[in-house]
Amino acid sequence: MAGQTSANSRRELGDFLRTRRERLSPERAGIPAGGRRRTPGLRREEVAALAGVGVTWYTWLEQGRPINASAQVLGAIVRTLRLTSTEEHHLWTLAGVTPPGPPPEPFPTISSGARKVIAQLDPYPACVQNARFDVLAYNRAYRFLFGDMDTRAPQERNCVRLMFTDRDWRAHYLDPDIVAGRMVAKLRAAMGGRIDDPRFVELVDELRTSSTEFDRLWREHDVLNREYPTKRIRQSEVGEMHLEFVWTAMDDVGELRMSVMTPVDAATEQRLYQLAEITAGLPDVEFSAGSS
Repeated sequence: MAGQTSANSRRELGDFLRTRRERLSPERAGIPAGGRRRTPGLRREEVAALAGVGVTWYTWLEQGRPINASAQVLGAIVRTLRLTSTEEHHLWTLAGVTPPGPPPEPFPTISSGARKVIAQLDPYPACVQNARFDVLAYNRAYRFLFGDMDTRAPQERNCVRLMFTDRDWRAHYLDPDIVAGRMVAKLRAAMGGRIDDPRFVELVDELRTSSTEFDRLWREHDVLNREYPTKRIRQSEVGEMHLEFVWTAMDDVGELRMSVMTPVDAATEQRLYQLAEITAGLPDVEFSAGSS
C-alpha cells in the first residue's frame, strides 16, 4: 500500500475494516462462543489469526499506517470479514489495488442526444446523474416530481445534498430514512476510487458538518453498489406514487448514468399522466450542469 495510496485512503481503509470487524459476530466467523465481550464483533487479534497475518501488522492496517498489503493478504481479510462483493471492491480500491476495468475518468458532459432521449421519456420522470449524484439533466416529469427543480440553483441540484438539507425535498419520500441510508451507502461506494477528488471531499465534509444524520450514516461505512427497490413518493399535485428506479450506465466507468422512474401500478401510471397534463402548458425545461 505504501506509495500507492494517500493518507486519506489509508484512513478510510482503516475505518472501513474496523466497522466490518465490529459487525461480524464470533459465531459467524467460526469462533466458539466464550465469555462476555467488552467490544462488539471480533477483536483485532482474532481477525489477524483467521487471516493468517500478524496482530501488529493488522493493527497498523486499521490505524491507516503506510504499510504494504498484497492481493493475497487482502483476499484473506475479505474472506475473514465475510465481505460482500461490493465491500470487497471498496476495500481493494481503498488499498490502491486497481479494480477490473478502466480507471475512472473526469465527469463527462451530457450530449444533446442524451438530452433528447430523456425528454422523449415523458411522462416517466428521467434524469442523468454523475457519480456524485449531481443532477446534470432532467425531463419535465422529473422537474416537478420533488417540487420544481428549475427553481433550484445548478449547484444545489445534488440528490444527496437535497436529501439531507432540504426538508421539502425529503418530505416527498414516504420512506425517507431507508432512502437516506441507501443513498449514503451508494455515495460511499462511488467515492472509493475517488477518495481525494475535491468534489467528493467537499460534498462529504459539507454534509457531515450540516447533518448529524449524514455524519452518523457516513461513520457506519456501509457500501452499496446496485440496489434499486421501489420507492414511494408523494407528489404535491397528484399524490402518492410507487416508482421503480431503472438505471442505465452511459459509459464504461460508471461516471454517468441515466435514471428512469417507471410506475409499479396502474394508479401510479395514471398519476404520471395527470402530472403531465398539469405541467403541459409550462415552458420546456432548460438542461443545466449540476454542481461543479
